Amino acid sequence: MKKTILFLTLLIIASSQKSFAIGELVITKKKPLVRIFKSGPYLGLQRGKYTNLEIGYEFQRKAVKLIKPTTHAFNTGFDYNLTQNVLGFSAGYWQKKGRLDLTYGANLIYKSDFSNSRFGIAPTVGYKVSIAHLQVGVNLLTKSNDFNNTNVFFVSLRLVMINNRDYK
Repeated sequence: MKKTILFLTLLIIASSQKSFAIGELVITKKKPLVRIFKSGPYLGLQRGKYTNLEIGYEFQRKAVKLIKPTTHAFNTGFDYNLTQNVLGFSAGYWQKKGRLDLTYGANLIYKSDFSNSRFGIAPTVGYKVSIAHLQVGVNLLTKSNDFNNTNVFFVSLRLVMINNRDYK
């Protein structure tokens, strides 16, 4: 038992280092070639049972590597449904590991019809190419008897217009 605890402790300490050796095998965590910080506004359309117009701002951080580049993004914005008079606010995060992989994320959301309100979380899965980001998700909102004219399942297409770039 003591040997097992000692082995696990040494493994945790060794894995937190930039490189460590196990027998003849050397494992190294490589730094990205370039880090890119991008930001800009987005305009989107969300379709489900209802159609919403989305407007917001997104911050992206990309670590450019030869194998498995990663992108992390934070966004905040609002959406509005003209026909149902429903206003929503969202703050979210998504990540993409690889060049052609899916994006996985979630949004904290608040919806109001100006007399009742609901809040919740919206997990999403999507695909991003260039400025277009297509997402599919589900709004998991608090229960309400009077205010049900929001999308439960939705498809969202956002166009992110990057206007700030910083290379490090």
